Amino acid sequence: MKKHAINAAITGIHAWVPEHVLTNAALSTMVDTSDEWITARTGIKERRILKGDDQGTSVIGIAAVNGLLAKTGTDPKDIDLLVCATTTPDMPFPATANIIAHAVGADNAFSFDLQAGCSGFLYGLSTGAQFIETGRCRKVVVVGADKMSSIIDYEDRTTCIIFGDGGGAVMLEPSHERVGVLDAILRSDGAGAPYLHMKAGGSRRPASLETVAAREHYVYQEGSTVYKFAVKSMADVAVKIMARNHLNPDDIAFLVPHQANKRIIDATAEKMGIGQARVMLNIHKYGNTTSGTIPLCLFEYEDRLREGDNLVLAAFGAGFTWGAVYLKWAY
Repeated sequence: MKKHAINAAITGIHAWVPEHVLTNAALSTMVDTSDEWITARTGIKERRILKGDDQGTSVIGIAAVNGLLAKTGTDPKDIDLLVCATTTPDMPFPATANIIAHAVGADNAFSFDLQAGCSGFLYGLSTGAQFIETGRCRKVVVVGADKMSSIIDYEDRTTCIIFGDGGGAVMLEPSHERVGVLDAILRSDGAGAPYLHMKAGGSRRPASLETVAAREHYVYQEGSTVYKFAVKSMADVAVKIMARNHLNPDDIAFLVPHQANKRIIDATAEKMGIGQARVMLNIHKYGNTTSGTIPLCLFEYEDRLREGDNLVLAAFGAGFTWGAVYLKWAY
């Protein structure tokens, strides 16, 4: 068989979510909302919340990576690189990836965090793939995980209904077959910053008594503007990656969309010509876990995937960031 250039193939996946379930009914006792209102606008029925003291995003990442290592029979010392895509690092420094790598015993890996909002996992997957494709690394772990409950105002019904905690991790390894990450289109536009951001906690507005009192350490979102941009951007880039790779709707086994809003997912699938049966969906169970949504979907649908299946991964996030990845499943 003719050899192809080195591709970065996903050879294993694992995901983890906290035990605590926050239902729409429970939220309706905290803010002025209802199960019907939330479901109609987002498709979300419940989300998971990481409870307890000193429980950061690394807890999610460590559980996901340990599960991945056990599942693939990988010695953690064989990992060359660990990338953690997250918007909610344990702390500004060191990187949450460093904490995860140390905890799982990946002593020979270099590691770093990557922040691209809800597009983070796609950015991380594309970044990790480069190290495989160039031959610099043979085993790369990409984590997408977030503890969004740590930056959500549970008095703001426009944001608290959307987000949850969770994440997953994939193993990337080299393949000479035409499988793995085959193409990526990644975009960003800083003009979107005013519409989706956290006002304080960075170097521009360091934490102070005033910023805390003003509740500026939570997600701020102008929902209608973000929604309109997300619908157009996510759908456009998904269609573009199909056209660039000469893929028809019938060629796609699954659309793997970021789980932000059921209406955004439906619009993307419709523009791609993909029926609902071929759209990975778990937003009803977990809400928007930011960098964690796509690996969570891949993990839950893993038993339905077959070697050679064409997948289009698509996401949109704060920044604004957005993108699509064309991936051919490797096992």
